Amino acid sequence: MEKFKAILNLVQKQQTTLSFGFVALFTVGGEHIFSSVVFRCPCSSWNFLYGCVFLLVPSLVLLLLGYLLSRKTWRLLTGCCMNTSKIFKMNNICGTVKVLVQITVNALVAPLTWVAVALLHGSYYECAMTGFNNTAYIHKVCDGKSKCFQDFHKLPCDGKSSLSASDREDVLLAIRAQSQVLGWMLIASIMAVALAFTCVTRCCSPVSFLQFKFWMSYMHQENELFESLATEHAKNLAQQNVRSFFESTEAPTMETPDNKAWEKISALYKFSTKDYYYSTLHKYVESCGENHKKSRWSGECDLKNPTSELC
Repeated sequence: MEKFKAILNLVQKQQTTLSFGFVALFTVGGEHIFSSVVFRCPCSSWNFLYGCVFLLVPSLVLLLLGYLLSRKTWRLLTGCCMNTSKIFKMNNICGTVKVLVQITVNALVAPLTWVAVALLHGSYYECAMTGFNNTAYIHKVCDGKSKCFQDFHKLPCDGKSSLSASDREDVLLAIRAQSQVLGWMLIASIMAVALAFTCVTRCCSPVSFLQFKFWMSYMHQENELFESLATEHAKNLAQQNVRSFFESTEAPTMETPDNKAWEKISALYKFSTKDYYYSTLHKYVESCGENHKKSRWSGECDLKNPTSELC
């Protein structure tokens, strides 16, 4: 049991890394299925377009899907057309750019994995480049082999080319080698950029390493508790209203935050070493509590209505 708990704790601590790994593995599996089951090079003038579509379009779809499934995307965009200051206000621009960068980095995991794995596999690149009508490139790859130039687009399909089996394999090996070199260069570039990006963000961190870990732990716990309590509150409110409707009785009063409160806790927040709030919700609760203590004698801040202008 202790070992099982230790594994669960490790999974929780490495949740982001594991989610990226899962996305990468899922993408690798999808690419393998596409290349072995769906992909069939036409061995005609369509080679270049067909190969490029299978290499790039799925990565574009995965990128758009990454944006679509990101909670931060909708937290940033929801209501911004009605309240343009949410994004375009001067003190929010830096925060907006930072969130967009975070969303893009997370969304790029799957498409870059697709392109890298596809290049290492080589079939899409092989099909595309045998349809690339560039005389200098074709002569360089064919390396003086007879009939290679006129049958170049037929090379991916066994039996269609008039070249000997050994000559055909030599040309295809050269193209696959180019594809795999590009794949490894892409992987190395991704790792280098990821390392540089992580180093820069950590160097610019306003808090120390241990406080940063505490901050991330707090955000994880706050998100989980907020979703759990919000679901429970919504269920109780819905249950109360439905029961009141069917029983034709007056529903008892149930306190729910108003629009201003929801707007405040949904806003972007930049960590400040002066206040040490860890989220917009933390800032909202702490600020309202402090204002309530200061104005308790005048009744200006009522905890039953913590979304007053004072709070």
